[in-house]
Amino acid sequence: MTDQDDPFTGEDWIEFADDVLDRMVPMMRDSAVVVSVVTNRPDVKFAVELGFSILLDKPIIIVVEPGSKVPSKLVAVADAIVEGKPGDGDFNDRMNNAVRHVLAKIGERHDN
Repeated sequence: MTDQDDPFTGEDWIEFADDVLDRMVPMMRDSAVVVSVVTNRPDVKFAVELGFSILLDKPIIIVVEPGSKVPSKLVAVADAIVEGKPGDGDFNDRMNNAVRHVLAKIGERHDN
């Protein structure tokens, strides 16, 4: 593989990586919880966010569209999974409950 064939050496990649390290990682580091939305199509940004969420040992709340299949490995790392779309029915209540539950778990870890 030559440098021309390597997708991790181009200007777009360097710009993306710099943005992740300069903007996204500091925001995640300062956040108590990471909320990520899972779609049915592969998403590089989601994968990068998920990877850094794990590396930063952040609690992870996953939001999935109704009927979406959540991979078992993702279920294993998620602290909570909320199915639905913002504005639909009781989604906001379920999302708030998930955040409260995850924050309570964080508090328990710090108390022990």
